[in-house]
Amino acid sequence: MNQLMLRTAAHCGRWTAVNQTIRTNSDMAEFREIFSKARHIAVITGAGDLATPECFSRHPSRVWEFYHYRRELSLNAQPSPAHRAIAECEARLSRQGRSLVVITQNIDELHQRAGSRHVLEVHGNLFQTRCLSCKDVEINHKSPICPSLEGKGCDEKGCDGLLRPHVIWFGETLDSQILTKVEKELETCDLCLVVGTSSVVYPAAMFGPQVASRGVPVAEFNTKMTVNTPRFKFHFPGRCAVTLPAALARHESEII
Repeated sequence: MNQLMLRTAAHCGRWTAVNQTIRTNSDMAEFREIFSKARHIAVITGAGDLATPECFSRHPSRVWEFYHYRRELSLNAQPSPAHRAIAECEARLSRQGRSLVVITQNIDELHQRAGSRHVLEVHGNLFQTRCLSCKDVEINHKSPICPSLEGKGCDEKGCDGLLRPHVIWFGETLDSQILTKVEKELETCDLCLVVGTSSVVYPAAMFGPQVASRGVPVAEFNTKMTVNTPRFKFHFPGRCAVTLPAALARHESEII
């Protein structure tokens, strides 16, 4: 178990006490006042993935067929107003000497396409491949990715190993370098937003509560309440494409 998970697990013992004092509310004016003073905002988005390494070992062609479908959907999708609101807010705050980081479980690159620059992809990237033999990781936006898997292995000289999506599947360990960066952001942020996540995929489900355990305001944006809602200061129900742009819009106190 990595250090982030150990430290987060240690927080669990304090969650009961935290739950007794936090009263979740939907006061946008109060949130906006806190937002106007925040210097380092962490935005947690997305959900977990579906496949397993065992499934890929048994049926690589079938798994790639599934991921080809997902890649095509992502390539044809457009960033939502929520994606764009996060990206615009990051750019605006950077001009003020403030920062916003996106910590996402999504693998579709929609945050980057919306303009977000500081993105930590906890579960990898749908448009990167990793060789099972030499571990080389390459960016790949080909559509389709290849006519068939036969003869389409790793391009590294002398390797020709089988390529797989460079994403984290159930049962796999998260990238320790990414987790170290995530841990730093969670330990230094002074406002946290949990956007559209189910709060059931671990360890990412512990990120928001870990921040809340430090006494830092956490705001949940979701169509429904989750198991972590009682641990957060704010819960804003509804579609994130509607609630998030209003929450992250320019505050009247902002000069730039």
